[in-house]
Formats: sequence, C-alpha cells, structure tokens
Amino acid sequence: MLSGLLNDNIDVIATDHAPHTIAEKEQAYSAAPSGGPLVQHALPALLEMYHQGKISLQKIVEKTAHNVATCFNIKERGFIREGYWADLVLVNLNDPFKVTRQNVLYKCGWSPFEDQTFQSEIVHTIISGNLAYSKGKFMTNEIGKRLDFNR
Repeated sequence: MLSGLLNDNIDVIATDHAPHTIAEKEQAYSAAPSGGPLVQHALPALLEMYHQGKISLQKIVEKTAHNVATCFNIKERGFIREGYWADLVLVNLNDPFKVTRQNVLYKCGWSPFEDQTFQSEIVHTIISGNLAYSKGKFMTNEIGKRLDFNR
C-alpha cells in the first residue's frame, strides 16, 4: 500500500471512523462490525511513517488534504490560500505522547493504538476558521461549515 501511495496509484488517505465498543469487536469475526476508532490517531500514525523516513510531510499533506479537495471538487478547501476556509491542524513534530485510555477522545472509550507512543502530537485543530481542539480539549461547539462542490 505504501508503494501505491508513494507512486500515486493511491490518490488519498482517509479514515473510516467506526467507534465500535470492545464488546462488539470481540465477537466472532463474521459477527463483529468492521472498522475501528481511528480518526484521532490517523495523523500521528502517518507522522510516525514520516519520522521513519517512509513518507514526506509534503506527501502526507497532498494525500490527506490537497488531493481530497481536488478529487472531489470541494470548493475553497484543502489548501492554505487566500479566500479558502481555514481547516488546519497544528502539530508539534517533536512532542512524544503515549496513547492511553485516559487520553482517548472516542466515545467508545478505546483505541487500537493504546500503549503506542507517537513522536508527534496534534496541538490545535481549526475547522472552518474556528479553533475546535486545543491540547486535549475541544474548544467550541461551533461546527464546521457545509462543504460546497464545484460541480
């Protein structure tokens, strides 16, 4: 998959946030729901690959932001440009943190990344120009704006 991502056979990186409980996931394979809680740790996991020299920061931005906006013709999103909505994630690339039950923000209360130490931490998230997340806390009830498409 990494090869396909790096040679551009794979256009985007996205998550399927499926916050199933541990009890639901511990069922027999055929009865267990698919997916898992991943959205909180997707970017730190990608940044681990950056620290390991497997992918560049530019490629991460391209595959998680630019290409999503381009492929789906999303108007005024996916790039830092004048007149575009401010959808930004600010990261400290050198601030290790360990995933624990106590710092998991999923309502299901667990993460497949528990006990994993990531080298980079998300510090702030801005959605549609609103500070939505800061240092482990959600900051606002402001919701993102509806996406518009150039179609």
